[in-house]
Amino acid sequence: MKTIKNDIFAGVTAAVVALPLALAFGVASGAGAMAGVYGAIVLGFFASFFGGTPTQISGPTGPMTVIMASAVVVFGGDLNAVMTVVLIAGLLQIIFGLIGIGKWIKFIPYPVISGFMSGIGVIIIVLQINPFLGVESSGSILQTIIDIPNSFNQANFHSLIIALFTLCIMFFTPKRIAKVVPPALIALLVMSYISSVFYFNVPTIGEIPTALPSFVLPTTFEFIKLKEIVTLAVTLALLGAIDTLLTSVVADSLTKTKHNSNKELIGQGIGNTLCSFIGAIPGAGATMRTVINIKSGGTTKLSGMVHAITLLIIVLFLAPLASQIPLAVLAGILIKVGFDILDYRFIKIITKIPRKDLIIMSIVLVLTVFVDLIMAVGAGITIASILSIYHISKETKFKIKRNKLIFDIDINNKQTKILKVEGSLFFATSAILEKKINKFFKVKNIIIDCHDVGFMDISAMFSLEEIIVRFKEQDITVYLILSENNRRKILKIDTNDVFKNLHIFRHIEEAINFIQNRELKNE
Repeated sequence: MKTIKNDIFAGVTAAVVALPLALAFGVASGAGAMAGVYGAIVLGFFASFFGGTPTQISGPTGPMTVIMASAVVVFGGDLNAVMTVVLIAGLLQIIFGLIGIGKWIKFIPYPVISGFMSGIGVIIIVLQINPFLGVESSGSILQTIIDIPNSFNQANFHSLIIALFTLCIMFFTPKRIAKVVPPALIALLVMSYISSVFYFNVPTIGEIPTALPSFVLPTTFEFIKLKEIVTLAVTLALLGAIDTLLTSVVADSLTKTKHNSNKELIGQGIGNTLCSFIGAIPGAGATMRTVINIKSGGTTKLSGMVHAITLLIIVLFLAPLASQIPLAVLAGILIKVGFDILDYRFIKIITKIPRKDLIIMSIVLVLTVFVDLIMAVGAGITIASILSIYHISKETKFKIKRNKLIFDIDINNKQTKILKVEGSLFFATSAILEKKINKFFKVKNIIIDCHDVGFMDISAMFSLEEIIVRFKEQDITVYLILSENNRRKILKIDTNDVFKNLHIFRHIEEAINFIQNRELKNE
């Protein structure tokens, strides 16, 4: 009974925190304030019900809102096309969960995540400059930056005052007060009240319907838009998965539990899929709201569902009041959110980290802000992978030995040479293998000792095959030393019977003895 009571209290607290953020993200997305609130309601309820992180609170987040804003701009406000993006993203997340892709998210290099999240933070901050000043918003980062001088010249003084005071509340509310009442809610209530009492002439959210949302059929769109739809959907799905699972890790550390990543992705996918049918913006696991839920006593899925139901009650009965909220207040709240998203953990050690990590982070950040979100992640992962492969290949060692160094018996050491390979033999090192082995000339036998090779890919296997065939044409016999695992792999792909007709040994001693006996017989 105590657990249920705590979950209900935690859910209500999380809803109070979520309301201003949901309104702000809805407006920032271009889909409208209520699209943000209903996204928090639908995703919050179903992600909690079906998800794999009991204490997680889901709803619109900064990164997901940025993608949604891009979709709204790309499709010129075509709601059906935008919701098709959300639908496909939700279905992809369900598929991610079903095929077990959740465990692979953790392999994304940290500099990529850092650059991406910091880039998202910069985007949110820049895009809120115009609402902060009370002038018309622009969906373009570059255009917003170029127009900053004009925006300041046209600034609405009342909006600027409200936004500045909102920022002060967001940044400087004492921690002891913030633990009881979220700064975002304080700013929302206080600055909206001041704006109303003093009749400030500022842009507001505008009329909000109190009825339940209308049904949207997200699959009606022009086929020519399919490429953009799929690209944005994949971005949303991957970003939502990363955002959610990072929050799940935070929840685990606070509750000393272990989340089910694949089940969590399925829950998120179901929630986001349902969002697409009511015109709501998608979301992910929200770190701040999840932490508040846990700190308030939430321990089970009930707290997340109560959070969603509380938001629904607020919407149905308090929507007319929400319509009077100034956009400048939401801009101030979102700018604080943007600063919170910046990766200070990475920034604090920026002068001490390896240069390659700094390069990756910087490239991803710049591409995120000025080019394309999915290109930024793709480029970051690609660069990080190439650099990692380079370092792994440097660790692979190739040692040329004469058998005399290993055994006292000399079996014509001028005619037999040994190439010892230690490490990984794959596409990045197979070229080095060929370069080393090409130095062998005027020999009769070559032993390639790969016993200590832990990993061997198809590129390396094909390189070995080419080496064997080439030396056979020169009447040079190649002997292979392989572990049993690598031997099975090679024989499985040996369609040309090159390895089947080759002498393969498990230990170097066996190869040497075989060559010795053969040499003695020939004598």
